[in-house]
Amino acid sequence: MASTIVEIPQAVLETFAKSEEYHNSFLLHQDGGSEQALKHSAENGLPPIAVSGSQGKLLKLVALTMGAKRVLEVGTLGGYSTICLAQGLPEDGEVITLEISEAHAKVARENLAKAGIRNARVVTGDANESLRGLPTEEPFDLIFVDADKKSYPHYFLEAKRLVRKRGVIIIDNVVQRGRVADESFSCRPNPSKVVYPDDSSVEGVRTLLRMLKEDKEVEATTIATANEKGYDGFI
Repeated sequence: MASTIVEIPQAVLETFAKSEEYHNSFLLHQDGGSEQALKHSAENGLPPIAVSGSQGKLLKLVALTMGAKRVLEVGTLGGYSTICLAQGLPEDGEVITLEISEAHAKVARENLAKAGIRNARVVTGDANESLRGLPTEEPFDLIFVDADKKSYPHYFLEAKRLVRKRGVIIIDNVVQRGRVADESFSCRPNPSKVVYPDDSSVEGVRTLLRMLKEDKEVEATTIATANEKGYDGFI
């Protein structure tokens, strides 16, 4: 099957990055904790796949505007997005963030401490198991999923179980440079192994989309993003 999606030229990707940088110069006011978290993560060899600055600001704004007090994050990495989410919570709020890698969790805890975040708890282990162990008696207001894409269908089902009525679930990396919409992609090697390891990343999102189409209890839409991270999006 011939590809239906063309690779985005580098010049276009650079335009995305410049545009985001311009807008961020007016709208973002990075604090030292967030910037230090990115630097410390890089120094410890973590992959540069945290959300962008503008996406982190959006997470904070969503938490703020909905008055969230309990937030669940699936996929901590170095804790950058965790910091953004925690900054949108009141003093008595809490972020529980799940991370499979002990090494990443160590860096994240260091970053949270340096950023002065006291209302976030990093839980290590397989997220599938950690999610199953969370009770429904204390539902979450907001759930952010940014972990292995092949598990997105299961993460969604668990998030739906754990979120409060009229709560919000945000799932990142659902466009993947257009590859999710490219029906030929599963037949071709993935040139971006760091961000999207294999075809299961695409298939996980496609399965999630099919599930959402049939789910009468959830309202959802995809928002595409074009920024320093390239062309992607979230649900």
